[in-house]
Amino acid sequence: MTVLRTLMLLALIVWIGGIIFFVAVLAPVVFSGVLPTRELAGNVVNPSLTRLHWIGMVSGLIFLSSSVLFNLAKYTRPRLFAPLHILVLLMLLLTMVSQFGIAPRMHALRMEMGAIDNLPQDDARRVEFNRLHQRSTQAEGGVLLLGLAVVILTARRGGAASF
Repeated sequence: MTVLRTLMLLALIVWIGGIIFFVAVLAPVVFSGVLPTRELAGNVVNPSLTRLHWIGMVSGLIFLSSSVLFNLAKYTRPRLFAPLHILVLLMLLLTMVSQFGIAPRMHALRMEMGAIDNLPQDDARRVEFNRLHQRSTQAEGGVLLLGLAVVILTARRGGAASF
């Protein structure tokens, strides 16, 4: 059972830690003028965000499967609708919406626009890109907040025993 608890916690640490690194280090650094254009910064951030989403989806599945197996071993029932499972499912849902719904539309707009800095502020494509960027940021923020709630609930309830 220690292996299952370790897998759950490691999955959560990797997912939440990745988001915190992305938000606090990577994005601010590449958009702070280290790279000569916003287009180049976007070329760094876009694949990084894609990898972060895949890390999140894999981590979420590892967390859920380990938690269900833990519950089966400890309580002889999977407790599929435990609050932590629901929170992690919401995290997965937001991550998938961002990766498979928002990101492809942003990518298509980037290809269509070329360098976003060359477009006027009121250009419809730029306005739509900015709206999608805001939605992407909100989704990522939601995943982070839900993940922090999972961390708090896990710590408060004494680890995996209450999943």
